[in-house]
This record gives sequence, C-alpha cells and structure tokens, in this order.
Amino acid sequence: MGRRYKQGTARSQYALLPPRIEDYVGEDNTVRAIDAYVETLDLDALGFRNAGGELAPGQPAFPPGALLKLYIFGYINRVHSSRRLARECRRNLEAIWLVEGLAPGYRTIAEFRKINGPALKAACKDFVALCKELDLLGGEVVAVDGAFFNASASDASVVTKTRLEKDLKQLELDIDAYCQGLDARDQQESGSAPELGTTCALDAKLAKLKTQQARKQAQIKRLEDSGETQLSCTDPDARALRKAGQQTVGYNVESTVDAKHKLIVHHQVTNAGNDAEQLARQATAAKAVLGVDRLIAVADAGFYSEAQLAACAQANITAYVAIPDKHQATTAEGRLSGAQFHYIPGADVYVCPGGEVLRPQGKPAPIHGILRQRYTRLARACQGCPLKGICLPEKTGRRQIFRSEHAPVAQAHRRRMAEEGAERMRQRASLVEHPFGTLKRWFGWDHFLVRGFEKVRGEMSLMVLGYNLTRVINILGLQALRDYRAQRLTSDRMAAQAAVVA
Repeated sequence: MGRRYKQGTARSQYALLPPRIEDYVGEDNTVRAIDAYVETLDLDALGFRNAGGELAPGQPAFPPGALLKLYIFGYINRVHSSRRLARECRRNLEAIWLVEGLAPGYRTIAEFRKINGPALKAACKDFVALCKELDLLGGEVVAVDGAFFNASASDASVVTKTRLEKDLKQLELDIDAYCQGLDARDQQESGSAPELGTTCALDAKLAKLKTQQARKQAQIKRLEDSGETQLSCTDPDARALRKAGQQTVGYNVESTVDAKHKLIVHHQVTNAGNDAEQLARQATAAKAVLGVDRLIAVADAGFYSEAQLAACAQANITAYVAIPDKHQATTAEGRLSGAQFHYIPGADVYVCPGGEVLRPQGKPAPIHGILRQRYTRLARACQGCPLKGICLPEKTGRRQIFRSEHAPVAQAHRRRMAEEGAERMRQRASLVEHPFGTLKRWFGWDHFLVRGFEKVRGEMSLMVLGYNLTRVINILGLQALRDYRAQRLTSDRMAAQAAVVA
C-alpha cells in the first residue's frame, strides 16, 4: 500500500472567497494602520500631484492617497519596484484591500514617486509631528549619524577632469585619423588604390566622434563652473564617496534619532564625502522639530570639528563627539605631537615638554576658514635641548603651534568627554545603528531607485516614514493609530464647521 498524502484542492473547483474586500485582512493587520494614517492627511495641502502614467486623455487619475498607501506598504514589505507594486495590486490581498481594488500600471506608480518628492518629504515631517503629539519623542538626547546609500548609477558613470581631458586627447587623435581618411578618399582615383570605405560611413563616424567631443567639453566646462572635482553622467547629483574603507557611488544620508523610542526626527540627503560639516546643521534642525530650548547631541568621530562644536554651543546644544586621534601618525614615529604642548591661558603661551615657552607671533589668520593664532620659538633657542631630534620639523627647523579661535570650546568638550564620553558613545551606538540597520537589513533597502536630489530626498522621506510608522505600531499598537485617526478627523471637521459659522 502506497503512502497517504494530503490532497490539494482541484484547480477546477469553485472557491468561495470573502464576499467583501473588507474581509480580506484581519483587524490587527499593518495595512489598517497605513490606511488610518494616510486618511488623516490633507494631500492637497502637502502638495501631492496626480500621476498620469498610462492614463488615456480624459480618464480620471488614480487618487494620490491610494498610491501613497501602496508605496508605504511596499517599502515596509521590501517591495520597492514600481513593476512589483503593480503586480501586488492584482495578487496580494493586503494590497488589494489597501488600494480598494484599484490596479494602477507601473508607469503611473513610478511617476507618482518621481513627481512627488517635496510632498513625500512634507508627509514625513507630518508623521514626526504626529509622534510629538503622541508624546513619543523625549526631546532630551539625539544621536546623529551618516550612512552611504548607492545611487542609481555605476562606478563607470563618474568622471573627473583628468579623465575627461585624457578622453578628449584620444578623441582628437581619432578625429584626425578619420579626417585623413576622408582626404584620402577624396583624392583616390577609381581602381587606383584599395577601398577605404564609403564617404557616408566615414562622415557618420566622424560626426559621432565630434558629438562625443562636444559632450566631454561641456562636462569639463560644467566641472570648472561648479568647482566640483567629479561628475556622474547618469545621476548628476551622485558622487563617488569614500570613508573608513567604504567606497560607493551614491549619497550620504544624515539621520538624527531621538533617544526615547529611536524615532528619526530629522534626516537630510547630501553628497558630501564626510560628516565633518553636518553636526550643527542636523542637531539644530532636530532641536527645532522637537521644540526644546536645550538638547544633547551625540555623534562619532567623523562629525568632529571645532567649528561645529562652537556652532552647537551657540545654539544651546551640548555635543558629545568622539575625538579623533590626529596625532597618531606623529606619535607612531616617536615624535612629539602638538597635544604634548601645554597651553597657559593667563599668559597666552604654550610650554613645550622641554620647558621652553612658545609665544604668539603676529595676528590670527584664517586657515581653512578658521582664525588661528601662531605660537613659535626660534630654532636657535632649542639647540641644546635633548628633545630637539624628535621635536623640530626637518623642513622648517622651527616648532610652531596653531591655536584656533574655537579652542576654548574644544577644551571644554574634551573635559566633558573625559567625564561622560564612554557612556555617551555607548548610548550613541544603541540609537543610530538601529534605524540604519533596520532600513538596510529588515526593509532590504540600500540603494535609491530614482535620480537627482529632489527625487532622492523624496524616496528617502518615504523610507523614513515607513520606518517611523513601523516603530509607532510596535510601540503603541494598531488601535492607537486608528483612535488618533478618528480624533484628528473629528477635530478637523469641528474646525471646518467653526470656520463656516465664523
């Protein structure tokens, strides 16, 4: 007797699906939270535009709310492609319920994401405001971090001025060769020489080369006019980025995370290759969103900058930033670093390890945009010092120390880090690593599907909105969002009635 197995349902058998779309999803399904939130939004006020896509002239547009719900659903569930989202609208019961049985084509879905970058950013800000209303933001400590995300462009798409000039030289040689071919063809007598190719073919090749030449010349001019060192031929705003052994063609995404529930309160997409100029900007923006007078901001060593620390202090933000060891190479060589020279505030002098005094010379001068005072001592004063060999530079023969205008702020920060730095850095790691880890690993998102700052920033806002929404559902539960929806709709209705009466 053969084995007995479970029997499937015959494909020809009629099936009794739920008679209502409402019955397709359970009461605790995440799509109900997505629906509840989007229904509270004034999409016109946020700036959402209709997507035409494949619609025929005169055909009604798909509602922006349905497409926004579909995108939030897709990004939360690792479905980012417009083609895949279009398929989900026809086979996924949750998606069918969410868009109420509508079936937009992939072109319509893709166009919605492309044209609504600013509106998606506004919707993301609205949800952060919702989190504040629900008392989910602590407003005391934030962590700032940056991460690279791949652009919709390859490494080969990025060119530099040097590479363009090299390509131009080769094009000039090729153009000269084809011009010589044309001259030879004109002078060739019938049957007196081997065939060089038709004049039309040579003309076409020459025209193609001149088109390439003009394009590369235009790219060089663009680099010179903009002051940029590189250019992506595919995505004009993407850059080849490098830090800590990581290299990619893409964007640098800065995120600021509130410590209470690890919610992202502010984010910004840049193409900067490092984070050195981002701390004050991100922390100040987060402080404005949170609506507080004081704020603590923590960040890693990539954000360290004396100017940024000073800007934070001026904005009433207490910064805790890991201090990079800029003297590591010097000390590794067995030489004295600037950190071993002691500053005496009252006398405004530096004292070297050998006990000699370095006094200020001249007036403070700008170096890399920061005023710095030079302190030095003549080389002959150090001739008898036993530390001369490991102290004086070989090139100048004179020891110099530069003190920036922000040195008092940097010293206060160093003392603060010595007292609380270890604990703050542990706090930082637990905060900022969670959102980026969730986006890249859980949501499966590590690259942009659109190009250009406006579209990329819109897609990033969509991703942050999906992350924050998921966090809120996990914290409060689905019912809390549905209750908020009812409360908000009631408030809006009462406000509208009051306006009519007035």
